[in-house]
Amino acid sequence: MSFLLERDTVHGAAGSAFITMDGKVQELFGAKKIDAKGNIASTDMKVIGTKRIQQKQGGMKLTGSGTMYYYTSMFVKMAAQYIRTGTMPKFNMQVTNDDEASSVGVQTVALYGCQITGDIPIALLDDSTDMLTFDFTFSFEDFEVLSEFKAPEELGAE
Repeated sequence: MSFLLERDTVHGAAGSAFITMDGKVQELFGAKKIDAKGNIASTDMKVIGTKRIQQKQGGMKLTGSGTMYYYTSMFVKMAAQYIRTGTMPKFNMQVTNDDEASSVGVQTVALYGCQITGDIPIALLDDSTDMLTFDFTFSFEDFEVLSEFKAPEELGAE
């Protein structure tokens, strides 16, 4: 039986994230966490003659979330644009996992047509913390795997 060696797990902080909006690229160098997901919607299908409940896929909802240090006005400017114009700015995001200690290489995923959803911090103070952070959520329209992980160079064996 083969198994993954610990050296080929990918360190959670080894990578980067960038946002491109209006032709400008901004690194999210204060990001603590970025998590983009595809939630496959499905409907139960029951049929006479079996007690099994099958699943029929019916679309995918693309959403994400993140946690960042409170250092940029980018999100509050998006909120201001929305409140003044009724148009929420869209942006693209690129997320790269790159742990040089792992033999699985680099994975880069591009998220297209992103829009902030949910709460946006307009102003923030908190006397109980030394470093201000905030959570955000977003949706996106499409994604593309620009580079993918490869198989580990070596596996463990029993």
